[in-house]
Amino acid sequence: MELIRGVHNIQPRHHGTVASVGNFDGMHLGHQAVLRQLLDSSVRYQLPSTAIIFEPQPAEYFHPEGQPPRLTALREKLMLFQRFGIDRVCVMRFNEHFAAQTAEEFATTTLVDGFGIRELIIGDDFKFGSARGGDFFALQAFGERYGFTVLRTQSHILHGERVSSTAVRQKLIDGNFAGAEAFLGRRYFIAGRVVHGQHRGRSIGFPTVNLNLNRRRAPLNGIYASYVRGLGEQLLPAVSYVGSRPVIEDPTYVLETHIFDFDEDCYGRRLTVEFVEKVRGDLPFESFEKLRQQIVIDCAAARKILGLAMPRPST
Repeated sequence: MELIRGVHNIQPRHHGTVASVGNFDGMHLGHQAVLRQLLDSSVRYQLPSTAIIFEPQPAEYFHPEGQPPRLTALREKLMLFQRFGIDRVCVMRFNEHFAAQTAEEFATTTLVDGFGIRELIIGDDFKFGSARGGDFFALQAFGERYGFTVLRTQSHILHGERVSSTAVRQKLIDGNFAGAEAFLGRRYFIAGRVVHGQHRGRSIGFPTVNLNLNRRRAPLNGIYASYVRGLGEQLLPAVSYVGSRPVIEDPTYVLETHIFDFDEDCYGRRLTVEFVEKVRGDLPFESFEKLRQQIVIDCAAARKILGLAMPRPST
């Protein structure tokens, strides 16, 4: 998969493609329906498939403090696009200049002059351009004018509920991981590179791998039964903490994972933590001894959720 960073990096060889535009936050079943239609168009026209996304996401640009946490960081989106078989992803820098573009300016500059699109696939709620002045009908009019077709996918309904990023986020916040997994078509995950932490977990008998989140927050807060992917062929069972560690009064938002029956150096490795079920919410602790006692309970609960036997006590 090829990554194109910004309209200024669109080359003549990128001209002639089928494309889709959107946030794709979470890459849920609705997004997957869009991408399947994009791949069908790619086969029909015998042209590469291109996904066009924005960083930051437009709502984050306009309301940086008031937006709910996103489901997927940029690197995670790229992982999922590659897994889906998309040929190219163009990451457009959403800034003041880009935000000021009208819908027609975006269509002509990026879609027509830049990519020379033959067909555009969008979700049913896609809006674009300054003041969100562009929609499906505007795109159809531009397509007739500039020579491309536009297809719109319908909302994906599951169990009577519309699949959306908002719905997935709420299920994660509510601890409804079965519902979130159904909407995503997979377990919810967070990926990142293992970095050095403060080694507090090791000091109380529970070493952790700490992932660099490269984001301010995620839609999780508390203790979770989880699996770790990226340390060999097998998924490794674990218990994960997501939060800001009130016991050490550190506001930094972290993901710390204790992998059961594992104590190897994996600094610098890229890992994925898949979340299975919530054990409890975040709690304040008056001492590290109180925290250690609770971690013993949390580990037992996570092992039970994952179907693991309790370890034999050391002699």
